[in-house]
Amino acid sequence: MVERARAANQAGLDSLFVGDHHSTGTYYQNVPIMGRLLAEWDERPAGTLFLLPLWHPVLVAEQIGTLASIAQGPFIMQCAIGGGDEQFDAFGVSLKERPSRFEAALDVVRRLCAGDKVSTEGPFVISGARFKPIPPQPLEVWIGARAPAAVDRAARLGDAFLIGPEATVAEVKSLVATYREACERHGRAPGPIAVRRDVHLADTQEAARALGEPAVASDHRGFDPSVFAIGTVESITEQFAELGRLGCSEVLIRHFVPNQDAVLRSFELLGDVRRAVR
Repeated sequence: MVERARAANQAGLDSLFVGDHHSTGTYYQNVPIMGRLLAEWDERPAGTLFLLPLWHPVLVAEQIGTLASIAQGPFIMQCAIGGGDEQFDAFGVSLKERPSRFEAALDVVRRLCAGDKVSTEGPFVISGARFKPIPPQPLEVWIGARAPAAVDRAARLGDAFLIGPEATVAEVKSLVATYREACERHGRAPGPIAVRRDVHLADTQEAARALGEPAVASDHRGFDPSVFAIGTVESITEQFAELGRLGCSEVLIRHFVPNQDAVLRSFELLGDVRRAVR
């Protein structure tokens, strides 16, 4: 992960993010690993995803305050309601409580990160919480969503909308339209729209497929194969440009091929994609 953050920096990519998973096997937890990766980054935006229903909001706010103080540039909180029995059972949290816990946690985190003193009665019982250091810049919140109610929540509460890696091109188009309609309904201007893509680039299409297609075939998440971005600078540039034409302003990438040398070369090529798309 350190090598990949360094490679992303050297390639001139625009931002650095890490995700959030629990009770799902080997996973570097988001706050400590981001603290380490920021040493490889500069003043470009960085951020961390939090599955808010699983976190106490005072702890989230304190972690963000520390990371934002370490970061040289803007720090962004990505967040979502999360899913999966294995994650929620591990914390003793009901999946049915996700929407209410998400909205309550987000409100507390925002108020604390603005320097307010916060007390609440539920679902998190908080008495006179306050902390320092607060983030040096106003907290920017990107909300990930897929279901209609969640997209509406992103339009109502978020500064940006985050589309997951499982969305096909047709689904991206539909989600962008749903988000914009929800923003209009709530009297808010649409924010940036980001979409994540699992990628692997190589110098030739054959080389990209040689590693990428077996990794897709063995993938356990059941994504539609069309959502994986596998190819050369030229073909991936066109894929990302199409997402731009659909209304996405950001493409977040994650490498899924296990060969580290090939991944580091893929990062180099992504630098060319960025320049071409820009």
